[in-house]
Parts: sequence; C-alpha cells; structure tokens
Amino acid sequence: MRGHHHDGEIHEHDRGLSYDLPVLARRRMIRLMAGAGLVPLVGCTAEGETPAADSPGSPSPSPPSSSSSAAECATVPEETAGPFPGDGSGGVNVLKESGVVRDDITSSFGDSAGGTAGGVPLTVTLTVVDAASGCGTPKKGAAVYVWHCDREGRYSLYTEGVTDENYLRGVQETDDRGQVTFRSVFPGCYQGRWPHIHFEVFGSLADATAARSITNTSQLALPKDVCDTVYATDGYDRSVTHLAELSLESDSVFSDGHDQQLAAAKGSAGDGYTATLTVAV
Repeated sequence: MRGHHHDGEIHEHDRGLSYDLPVLARRRMIRLMAGAGLVPLVGCTAEGETPAADSPGSPSPSPPSSSSSAAECATVPEETAGPFPGDGSGGVNVLKESGVVRDDITSSFGDSAGGTAGGVPLTVTLTVVDAASGCGTPKKGAAVYVWHCDREGRYSLYTEGVTDENYLRGVQETDDRGQVTFRSVFPGCYQGRWPHIHFEVFGSLADATAARSITNTSQLALPKDVCDTVYATDGYDRSVTHLAELSLESDSVFSDGHDQQLAAAKGSAGDGYTATLTVAV
C-alpha cells in the first residue's frame, strides 16, 4: 500500500496496488493492441499540448486547430482518483458546497477553518478538447474539478491537521476555448508518488456540482526540473528527500506512460509558475 509519513503516522494517498492494477493493466493492453494496429488512437499527443504562458495569469493560447489528425491524438489516460477525491465517492463531498466553483483555490471556503495553503504560486490551465474530432474541437461548457496536496504533502478534508480545511480544491466551467485556469500553489512531493495534480472532467457544471456523471478521471504530472527548483525553496524540505527516491518511470501511476499527462511549465520560484496541459476526452 502506497502512502507517506507525517510526524510518524502513515497516511495512504492511493487505494493501493489491488485498485490500481486493473487500470494499469487496461492501459497496457490498449498500448499492445495499438502497436498491433488493432486500435486507432484518439485524443491529443504531447506534441499537441498547449504551451505554457510566460507568467502566471497570462492569457493561455487557443487549443489545437481543427487540422489536427485523429491519428496524432490519444485520450487522456484514466487514473485512480486516490482515496482523497472529496467528490462523494469516499464519503466527503466538497462538490456540493457553495463556493467550490472558483478560480483561486489557495484558501478554504464556506464553513471550513479558513486556512490558506502556502508555497510557490502555481497557475494551472487545462484545455479540454474533443477526442472524436481529432482534438480540434474545444469542449465548451464542460467542467473540471481539480485537487492536490499542499506544500507539506497533506490533503485537505482528510489528512490530520487539515481535516477542517478544504483548500486546494475547486471547480470551473470550460470557456469557449475549452479552458479552465486555477490559481494555486505548487504541491509537495510525498513518499511514493511523483508530484501531481488530480482532476475529474464532467459533461457540465451542473453535473460537477451535483457530483454525478464523471466522464474522465486523470492526473497531471509536473516536470522534474521545475520540481527541483521549487523544492529548493523554504517549506519544501521533505519534498527534496521524497523526489530523490522517485522518477516518472518508477511512479506507480505514470510508469506506463505519461506523454498525455506531463504538463508544460514556465516561470520562476520567485514569481511563480504556470503549468498547461491539453486534455482530450
């Protein structure tokens, strides 16, 4: 069972190998079939990813043009949501709370304790596109729910010390370009997992805020060079140790391929970073 330590306690951050194996096995089978020419690919490849903006808050580029070929695309891989999604599947449901629809997710909202997550600023832009169109059509009016751990590797609502908080969680509706942008902080690296951000895609904002009809569940991976720079700053001490024990190739989720999940990132530790990813659904 994967997990990490907080002051001597072990907190599990995934449902474990028995849960992940069916997902990973299915993905490997699809890759084998595709290699044999049996399954056409759909979605957007890493080459079709939206490039990062020059600074946090800068306008994000438009999604790939309609000339993209379906043969150059791959649907974003399905991944485990882990044990801390807060979407009602594990008991806690933040999606039905007033205030969850927001772009700045650094602070808690509603009746929660009202804390604010510290760390290097991170702006995340996801561009949701239609896989069936070869990634050429933005998914306007869809909704995306994102959540991730804080600088210390803790998940709000679940981890001891932040169970009264709901920061680093939020929902947005995609705009005409299929985009959502969240202002957050760079997540820490906890034991056993590569630095990542969870997300779920819904067909509409109504579905998201009713916590129903999830269409895609996946994870965004953060680039190593950016992680190294961020983790050299104050507050990320434990992340340095945990990252040194990992690689994308050894991570339990990203080891079987991360081309459609590795974000492009730009910025600096002083001014903050932007991370962008095109998500084909």
